[in-house]
Amino acid sequence: MAKDEHGAPVELSVGARTVRLSSPARVYFPETGATKLDLANYYLAVGDGIVNALRERPCMLHRFPKGIEGAKVHQKRLPKGAPDWVETVRLHFPRYDLHADELCVTELASVIWAVQMSTVEFHPWNSRRADPERPDEWRIDLDPMPEAGFDRVRRVAETTHEILDELGARGYPKTSGGNGIHIYVRIPPTHGHGEVRRAALAFAREVERRMPRDVTTTWWRKDRDPATVFVDYNQNARDHTIASAYSVRGNSIGTVSTPIRWDEIADVEPRDLTMATVPARYAELGDLHADIDGHVFDIAPLLEWADRDEAAGAEAPPEPDADAGAARKPK
Repeated sequence: MAKDEHGAPVELSVGARTVRLSSPARVYFPETGATKLDLANYYLAVGDGIVNALRERPCMLHRFPKGIEGAKVHQKRLPKGAPDWVETVRLHFPRYDLHADELCVTELASVIWAVQMSTVEFHPWNSRRADPERPDEWRIDLDPMPEAGFDRVRRVAETTHEILDELGARGYPKTSGGNGIHIYVRIPPTHGHGEVRRAALAFAREVERRMPRDVTTTWWRKDRDPATVFVDYNQNARDHTIASAYSVRGNSIGTVSTPIRWDEIADVEPRDLTMATVPARYAELGDLHADIDGHVFDIAPLLEWADRDEAAGAEAPPEPDADAGAARKPK
């Protein structure tokens, strides 16, 4: 193999840093022809947004060393060879009694260095480095089952918005980069992961009560109606992560998990929001999640809903580690 088959290394200026990008011409997305350098340039174009989404959060990396048609590596530990300015947070994983130092983004150069290490997707925790055990972000994941079209996801999102308004909570929606919608709500970091998950389940049950034909909170995937939308409260469990705002997804066209306005829900087409199209949108609209830290919601009403449901006989779901989608062993 020729030494420069994928292009000679380039140096990118990122703030006060210089990040060396090897194999810049390696094609990562065969359907579009987008390269490793294109991916880095995308993240540079949405720099403030991606840093705002990741800042101070433990972050798992989805790496594709041979491009998205190759094997995917779920990387919790910081890849070897990081410059000394790349920051981390040390985490303990009780299930395995292991520790891992995960990437903790504090500046855009760390994002670009992760791209150099073949990262396509960024999956942060819903808590920050100062106290990883106390989330400051409640995540509502509207996850359609195989026979649920996106129109159903839109309807569920609108009802979700109505309930948030009734609670006085400000939700920040984004496309998932796939077939769903994510909605984030900033919360005070005063509860553990278990209580935030419990609150998220109470909210999901309220959405289900209002839309019983469209929504499910059934734990086991095999037991869910395939035409419903699962309101996935488990994304609030410890060490369960989803792609961040502005993260590219590892699919053939490089869709982006893109912040949107509530008034866009009715018309948004997730496949139109890609690493090729989002930079122009970002240049026009800026970061639609920029002010999320200024709108904090106390989950006390949701915990009261949880008490009510449990008193009425609602069964608690199994702990997340009992699920087939449990958190992965650090590597």
